[in-house]
Amino acid sequence: MSGRGDNPVILDLEGGSLRAVNARLQAENRTDSETYFRLLNPGGAHSLACGLDAPVLVGIEGHAGYFCAGMNQRAHVVVEGNAGQGVAENMMSGRVHVKGNSSQSAGATAHGGLLVIEGNAAARCGVSLKGADIVVKGSVGHMSMFMAQAGRLVVLGDAGDALGDSIYEARIYVRGKVGNLGADCVRKPMRDTHWKELKSLLQAAGCGNAETGGFQRYGSARELYHFKVGNVRAY
Repeated sequence: MSGRGDNPVILDLEGGSLRAVNARLQAENRTDSETYFRLLNPGGAHSLACGLDAPVLVGIEGHAGYFCAGMNQRAHVVVEGNAGQGVAENMMSGRVHVKGNSSQSAGATAHGGLLVIEGNAAARCGVSLKGADIVVKGSVGHMSMFMAQAGRLVVLGDAGDALGDSIYEARIYVRGKVGNLGADCVRKPMRDTHWKELKSLLQAAGCGNAETGGFQRYGSARELYHFKVGNVRAY
């Protein structure tokens, strides 16, 4: 992974303290030269690189456990392996890049920033999304974007059942097959503004000149915003 300079700060979790590593990453008295960190031997530890609020680059050399890069602000976190449940949960800004697969609830409740997953994401990807962007280069599991309020999800592969269940004003772009749509989620037309938006998201995720052809857009039918007795079985 390319870094910011030739001398990253090395933090080794083998035999070390996760609390101490996170404290170093979060330190308010960090020097200007300490903007690039390498985390060695993560061993699937939970809550790695959480609560960051500085424009630092953090490379995690291996697999991460639950809630990696949660509550991220401004930082660029790269996981050079797989990530467990809730990666980039409640992210506010910055960028989180998972080189492998992610478990369920990737990007849950995230308000801003960009989450890129090179592989597949499990169930509930983007659950209750509140404004962030998520690009999954593989496929996503069932109930992805459940109750998503704002933000965008791009899936280059397939999507599982109940996609966009109870979605609000978030937007979903899927190139592959969709198992079925959740309550109040419908297929919507792709207008010029959506093609431009999709292309911009793919470029931001490092997809280069990826073709936008074949994508479909999904969003809210706005039938569940207010209680209607005729929709009682959909609530």
